[in-house]
Amino acid sequence: MHGPAASLPVQTRGFGWIAIIRIGLVQAAIGALVMMATTVLNRLMIVEFKLAAAIPAGLVAWHYAVQLGRPFWGHGSDKGRARTPWIIGGLAVLAGGSLLATQATLMMGGNFPAAFTLAVFAYAMIGVGVGAGGTSALALLASGVAPERRAAAAAVTWIMMVGGIVASAITVGILIKPYSPERVLEVAAGLAAVMVVVTVLATVRLERQAGHFRDEASDAPAPDFRAALSEIWHEAAARRFTIFIFVSMIAFSMQDLILEPFAGLIFDMAPGDSTKTVGQFHQGGILIGMIVAGIGGSAFSGARAHGLRPWVVGGCLASALGLGALGLAAVNGPPWPLGLNLFVLGFGNGVFAVASIGSMMGLAGAGEKTREGVRMGVWGASQAIAFGLGGLLGALGLDAARAGLGDDGAAFQLVFAIEAGAFVLAAILAIKATGEAAMRMGAAQAKREVYA
Repeated sequence: MHGPAASLPVQTRGFGWIAIIRIGLVQAAIGALVMMATTVLNRLMIVEFKLAAAIPAGLVAWHYAVQLGRPFWGHGSDKGRARTPWIIGGLAVLAGGSLLATQATLMMGGNFPAAFTLAVFAYAMIGVGVGAGGTSALALLASGVAPERRAAAAAVTWIMMVGGIVASAITVGILIKPYSPERVLEVAAGLAAVMVVVTVLATVRLERQAGHFRDEASDAPAPDFRAALSEIWHEAAARRFTIFIFVSMIAFSMQDLILEPFAGLIFDMAPGDSTKTVGQFHQGGILIGMIVAGIGGSAFSGARAHGLRPWVVGGCLASALGLGALGLAAVNGPPWPLGLNLFVLGFGNGVFAVASIGSMMGLAGAGEKTREGVRMGVWGASQAIAFGLGGLLGALGLDAARAGLGDDGAAFQLVFAIEAGAFVLAAILAIKATGEAAMRMGAAQAKREVYA
């Protein structure tokens, strides 16, 4: 082949559903190992070792802060032209960090300064592992999935990640009974070993199946790290999408730490009842929203450049509607249909999450010089910081509102109203961000079709 077409890679079929599920297994392994640190160890520190809740909360926030390194790790997998070693290496570091965090937690009943120092290091390892492994897995997915499958692929991998969290929580909960420190350490070691093996098996020869669903930059050498970041920040579509991800994920995560207290304080639910209600209706709504967006985004949007924009905007607005309704529930209490309200909120969250990830995968391959790894790293870092900051802002905002207003219902209403406003702002940002992203994706797609 001669002429301009010679510079373009041949578009191959790329990943089929089995390959997408295999990447989903990597996400499930990440979810399972993070669950150990954020759920089981959190409970041990607060209940068994009588520590202030701020200690595990600070450690979790620290693991999010470490993930600011995602662009660097993504750039590393770009330059190496092989993502599998970064995925496996990231999961190995995450597994080691999870095991070390367990050991540090079990030491907190004795030498606390030494235990806390070890925990800080362990949670840093967890952040590095999640960042390096997760960014490289999503970059591999972005480079190997055809445009018409991106929404469904995002749904599959997110659902599998949630499934990994749920399955590991149930399994670990069963295996650590009767409780003893030795038993917890044994179960943590077993979980770490199994998840690393699952990751290795899931990624064997997987990268060979990836096609090229991007422009000629896929075969060009990756630019240096500073040049890559400069290109992304000076590209209007990428910059606006980064801002959209940050705002929307703050809105998404502000509710995480206050939904169960809301059910207890306003609806007078016992701890077990509030956990069951929030889990059943909110988390159930998220899963159904993910499934609907995955199927609908693929079936009705296909490979069209603007295909996922209505799903992103609709998910943000549905989430805002659910939060606005919770604000009314806060000042009305029973017999407000709390379960239905939580389901609407969860459904909007699920639709928004999957559509955003699908759009992210499309824009990841639309750079002039940068490749998928560093772009997914930038957006992953924005997401991680927003997650940590959003949860903290929600909890601190509620405390400040309760102290200032002197009424629990009014305090929750104010916080939910702020969250709803953030989702409306995210919807407005999404219209512009996904529009510019679609133009770049459409241009790259048209270029491929011309030279096919």
